[in-house]
Amino acid sequence: MLSPNRGKILLFLPPYEGKVFGPPLGLLSLAASLRVAGYEPCIVDGAIRSDYLKEIEANLEGSIAFGVSLLTGPMIRDAVAASRLVRSLNPGIPIIFGGWHPSLVTAQTLREDFVDIVVRQQGEKTLVEILNRICSGSSLHLLPGCWFKQNGQIVSNPDRAPSPLSALPPPAYDLVDFDEYARVAGGRKLPYATSIGCPYACNYCTDSVFYNRRFNPADVDEIVNDVARLVRKHDLSEIALVDSNFLVDTKRAAAIAQGFIRAGLKIRWTFQASTDLLCRMSDAEVTLLGESGVSHIGFGTESASPEVLKRMNKAHQHIPDMFEAARKCAAANIRVTYNLIFGFPGEDDVHRKETLRTMGQIAERYTNVTFSPNLFTPYPGIPIWPELREKGLREPASLEEWSVMGLGGIELPWLSGKSSTALHRGMSFFLLDNQLNKSFRKSKSRAARSVISLMRKPLHWRLRYYFFHLPLELWLSMAREWLDIRRSLLTGDPLSRSLAQTR
Repeated sequence: MLSPNRGKILLFLPPYEGKVFGPPLGLLSLAASLRVAGYEPCIVDGAIRSDYLKEIEANLEGSIAFGVSLLTGPMIRDAVAASRLVRSLNPGIPIIFGGWHPSLVTAQTLREDFVDIVVRQQGEKTLVEILNRICSGSSLHLLPGCWFKQNGQIVSNPDRAPSPLSALPPPAYDLVDFDEYARVAGGRKLPYATSIGCPYACNYCTDSVFYNRRFNPADVDEIVNDVARLVRKHDLSEIALVDSNFLVDTKRAAAIAQGFIRAGLKIRWTFQASTDLLCRMSDAEVTLLGESGVSHIGFGTESASPEVLKRMNKAHQHIPDMFEAARKCAAANIRVTYNLIFGFPGEDDVHRKETLRTMGQIAERYTNVTFSPNLFTPYPGIPIWPELREKGLREPASLEEWSVMGLGGIELPWLSGKSSTALHRGMSFFLLDNQLNKSFRKSKSRAARSVISLMRKPLHWRLRYYFFHLPLELWLSMAREWLDIRRSLLTGDPLSRSLAQTR
């Protein structure tokens, strides 16, 4: 039963880099709990609203609190701009920050004069209790899950134990204009969580810090029934699971796939996992995933050097599993992306050569595999920070300084000179191979596919032998891109979507 209206809460998600997939799941989850408690949530999604500051200003009147959810990186700049605007227009309104970044560096976030309260970790219950106390004039002392400022001093409360997903109301998807998101995202798509947390303890990952390595899954039948309802109600074509590691319980994953098939769902769905877990599944179970609509899986392979994997505390990651996961998924007609981290402390040229050689071999054998190469990003709170400081990396001293900490957005003291140049070229060859792979999959011409396969061979050879001198392929790719842009300027024809996104 809903409580009577207790006031409007303005929630803001700053714009982020990359493509828009769908509505903001985190804010919709908060909105659901707020409505049950009698509050009126109003969501401004900066990912689809270029005029988000005007929309915030328009909705600020009548709001009793302003909430911001953000990750580490460039979206911090927009969070700061929006919060300063709110503070100038309504100096007395409580400004509440939450999400991954404020949870990981809470005290530093609260030092900003435009932040009053920080919700740490899972926020649905905490935010409601904060607002209840604000409305009643009660103190926030001893309220689990939040830190706040009082008379200029930071007050830290104990953390709140995470709630099972089944104990929270379902996200407020009815607040979403799916037509608007479809226009931006290119289809009717939806992010969805069937679990939170991951039991692994990779020392570069914030998940183990945020969720304390606890795997919190929702009930299989509830998931299947809920997804079926959402797909039919909103005519969805794709579901992207945002689970940290969907395959922690492989039997559960297979049961969800079987449930989707029984429900007659004709959708694509995607998730991320680790290769060791997929390799625990039989070929028949992986085929079941494909038959249920799984079209893509993202794997955190990170490195193919056993020494670097050990430094990352990824004892569960084995090189043969990378090949086997690719094989199983290829047989099930599932595309995969292998995420790679280069520049990890302690990694040198010989380790990078191992990774590039292995990934080159995988690319040669399996056309369903693409790669996402990234430079190591030292996110706040990760366990390896003491070593990073010893190696000369300076930790950002303020909220705004963290805004440059996007993927590859910071210089690593231990990566420079020829090693850095060779690495960046290797990453560029990976990305060029991805483009050719995409063209290969889309082409229906046997002749064209043969030509593309021939074009990929020298790329794979370069990756296997770490040979990046005279990068003719990259020069040709850049020349073609320049010609496309020049033609667009002369004729007025639009750029391709992928090329336009790089401008």
